[in-house]
Amino acid sequence: MATKMVTTCRSSHGGPLANGSDATRSHEKRKNDTVTATKAKDNAKKSPSEESLVAYFCAQICEHQLGISINLLLLLALTHSFFPRARRRTSTFFRLSYYNSETDQYGCGTDDLPYVALWLVIFTGLRVAVMEYILAPFAKWSGIKTKKGLERFKEQAWLVCYCVCSWSLGMYIIYNSEFWFNVHGLWRGWPFREITGVSKFYYLFQTAFWLQQIVVVNIEERRKDYHEMFTHHIFTCMLLFLSYGYYHTRVGIVILCLMDLVDIILPTAKLLKYTGYSNLCDVFFGLFVVTWLITRQVFFPIVCWSIYKHAPTDMQPGCYFPDGRVVPSNETTEYESLGGNLVWSNLVKAYTDREGPVCWNPTIRYSFLTLLLALQVLILLWFAMIVKVVYKVLSGKGADDVRSDDEDEGEDEDEKVDEELERVVNHPINAAKAGVEWAPVEQEVGVEALTFSKRRERTSRSSGSSRASGISIPGHVDRKELLGRIGCDKPA
Repeated sequence: MATKMVTTCRSSHGGPLANGSDATRSHEKRKNDTVTATKAKDNAKKSPSEESLVAYFCAQICEHQLGISINLLLLLALTHSFFPRARRRTSTFFRLSYYNSETDQYGCGTDDLPYVALWLVIFTGLRVAVMEYILAPFAKWSGIKTKKGLERFKEQAWLVCYCVCSWSLGMYIIYNSEFWFNVHGLWRGWPFREITGVSKFYYLFQTAFWLQQIVVVNIEERRKDYHEMFTHHIFTCMLLFLSYGYYHTRVGIVILCLMDLVDIILPTAKLLKYTGYSNLCDVFFGLFVVTWLITRQVFFPIVCWSIYKHAPTDMQPGCYFPDGRVVPSNETTEYESLGGNLVWSNLVKAYTDREGPVCWNPTIRYSFLTLLLALQVLILLWFAMIVKVVYKVLSGKGADDVRSDDEDEGEDEDEKVDEELERVVNHPINAAKAGVEWAPVEQEVGVEALTFSKRRERTSRSSGSSRASGISIPGHVDRKELLGRIGCDKPA
């Protein structure tokens, strides 16, 4: 059985204006009715899937990232402090495992995974805290007023903060290594079963960051290259996991540094654009193009070529034991008995058998090369976008992010409409001067469409944020933005 909800409001043009408390009480009601009428058509198209339990939990996780992270860290710390028997397990979350006092280096293994999990939680909470309590006030101070601009600024500024730290540490490791501008140093001496504490820390927190980026790309507003970005993060995490399990951390550190440098300069250019420094933005964009060409179109292919050309000569195909003994591949019987021709079991050797032999064969080499070349394909797709932006700059239009042009324009239009509605609704005299007539708004709502889940209501800047009382009425709550950001809503 359907019920009918009818709302009416007086015309501020066709009759006398309400005075005193009557006018005050009717302002908010008029505003809600006007917004409802403006967006009724869009809300009518919402699918029932938006009301699902999964969407609700996704929204809760998205809204409470900082709280969830803090609670998890406190729970782990309290467990470690008050349950001595659990410390053998919980200690792996807080320290680097497999320390060898004789060599002053660290091995690799499954006990490193809890450490990665800890940093994943830390990055989740730290990202929200830095964005909301440091970057958001700075963005407002810089003159950014739109909601879309504020979100973009925080996302890009956080990426700059992280990449500056990670790139600096990575370059410190490379500069003080034997593979500084020496591709042969990436392979000679393999397998590198033990690495320095700094290198291990760098590799593990980079792994945690890129795992967290898989979540972030689904929390942020989806851009045109969402699928490419998501695929990039998957490939990156696969390469980190496999290279760590196969003792190829040296080449992993080099590739991470090559990628991080670009992720400093491009977001910086975007920040300059958001804050109105268009000319300086174009300068940084030019620097970004040059850096991209050098790091990702020159150095990265050199690393790929070295895997194809130098690795077979610098790394003799065979099975390598921890004591230094090598069984070459030409000793077929023993080589095959040790699993020399197997792929997966060797790739994860650090996780499954740290003290056993690890074997190198051409199939493994081509497996890594295939993943890196797949990453290069994505890089070329992004390079095509860069060429498009370069064309716009040379045409005098200025540097812009082609991935989000449409989204920004749509959001700006929505915000302009909201601001105009707010101005007119909150000031009846302005409405009267503008000739706005308050027409009765009638909307039919079925009882079966009512749901009892908490939703975030969209309010104006002047009224602040609020929560629904527990009943969600279709057409009166705007959930598209939040659900779209966390991936629980089908993209339009």
